[in-house]
Amino acid sequence: MSILLVLGFCLLWPGLTKNVVGFACNWGRVSSQPLPGDIAVKLMKDNGFDKVKLFDADPEALNALANSGIKVMVGIPNVYLDAIVDNNNFADDWVAQNVSAYVKDGVDIRYVAVSNEAFLKDFKDTYIHKVLPALKAVKSSLDKAGLGQKVQVTIPINADIYESSNGLPSGGDFRANVTDEVVDILKFLNENKAPLTINIYPYLSLYYDSHFPKEYAFFNATIDSLVDGNITYTNAFDGNLDTLISALEKHDLGSLSIIVGEVGWPTNGAVDANIANAQRFYQGLVDRINSKKGPPKRPNEIPDVYMFGLLDENSKSVLPGNFEPHWGIFNYDGSIKYQLDLGQGKKLVPSEGVKYMKKQWCILDPNANIDDPKMKENWKIACGASTGCTSVGNGSACEFLDNRTKASYAFNSFYQVTNQNKDGCVFNGLAIITDKDPSPPLNDTCKFDIALDVEKIVITSPAPSPSITATSRVLEPGSKKSLAMATNQPNSLVTMGVVLGFMIIIF
Repeated sequence: MSILLVLGFCLLWPGLTKNVVGFACNWGRVSSQPLPGDIAVKLMKDNGFDKVKLFDADPEALNALANSGIKVMVGIPNVYLDAIVDNNNFADDWVAQNVSAYVKDGVDIRYVAVSNEAFLKDFKDTYIHKVLPALKAVKSSLDKAGLGQKVQVTIPINADIYESSNGLPSGGDFRANVTDEVVDILKFLNENKAPLTINIYPYLSLYYDSHFPKEYAFFNATIDSLVDGNITYTNAFDGNLDTLISALEKHDLGSLSIIVGEVGWPTNGAVDANIANAQRFYQGLVDRINSKKGPPKRPNEIPDVYMFGLLDENSKSVLPGNFEPHWGIFNYDGSIKYQLDLGQGKKLVPSEGVKYMKKQWCILDPNANIDDPKMKENWKIACGASTGCTSVGNGSACEFLDNRTKASYAFNSFYQVTNQNKDGCVFNGLAIITDKDPSPPLNDTCKFDIALDVEKIVITSPAPSPSITATSRVLEPGSKKSLAMATNQPNSLVTMGVVLGFMIIIF
């Protein structure tokens, strides 16, 4: 893998546009108990986020954003592409229900992101020929609705869409197998003065490539810099942007506006996914945004950068890695993980008004035998229906726990996902409920969570065919694909499937 290739998933948002003010973030809600919309929106405003990207037209999120002053990018998941292309009325209906209706109610929608990383190598040819006709259809629908001047279309792409012939930004070009299709899409965007959205993940380059220089993943590295002619690149963020810009220039599209749709750093679940590294990465990113300095090829244009993401999401697929639920700048409840200097004397502030369920936890019965034959199977059940086990593996925040406490951590994660249902803390008689916090003392990163007290949890399963309303929990293919709208919730206390691929079996 080239030092420049950064595979993509997650967020910030200011795109390559000028005079950006404020911060931007991705707001995913793939959680067993999502933080209520009004609390999440206040959290954004309190921390200077004036732009937000949604992965679909989530009604609670959009309603909460009404009259908030926050500019919104709303996504159309890949699962809708067939319907948009095959049904002449689908795009019109989608725009009417998910854009026009909310704009009338005071939601400041500025972009519709058609598809999400549809050209990923993992998707092969699934979406290649559908994105452009879908893009045109949605643009036409926005125009017919009288929104064409206010709401632009864009497409989010992953950094694996381009490569470099010489391993340097100057050698950037699009992958040969998708060049024709991609260039046609970019020409359409350029003709309509619409931006391209690129997702950049230095952490994933580091995670997937053992030879990737760690310092280059952060900002202003003093070692592991990259020299390309008279330009010295000190970070993967700039290297990726300029590789993309080089690719655009090769096809006479050098003036196309760019948005960074996702960029971030996880805090748990794998080696290098920790609070110290995330804080270092984000502080460098915040400083860059505040400086209004663009990449070497566009030094006077700081892109809109959507941070990925606002909150941890405990129901996301862990197929990409155990870090996947832990991309949030804030914890699942909006509490602070680490502090950032936001500039002008401002620092991160936590959410307010969060309600929790009872202060009770599910733990391994002190009288249970850790070597009980039923232990391994119940561990699998707990891990298969929650992502709590992502915190106890190698490199994770709770890896230091002994096996008994790891089992308690897994059991509690399952129990909280079930909204503290008493049947969620049975495990063949191996578990009990306690009102004593089992979190290890003097440790701020390894905590036994308590579920949020939300009035109604809506569990969404993928429909056999696309509907027009939001479907934020649809699972799409791709062995290494992080889908902010992907994964289904367990809708009963019975495990929907045992996820063996990500577990660290301790018994």
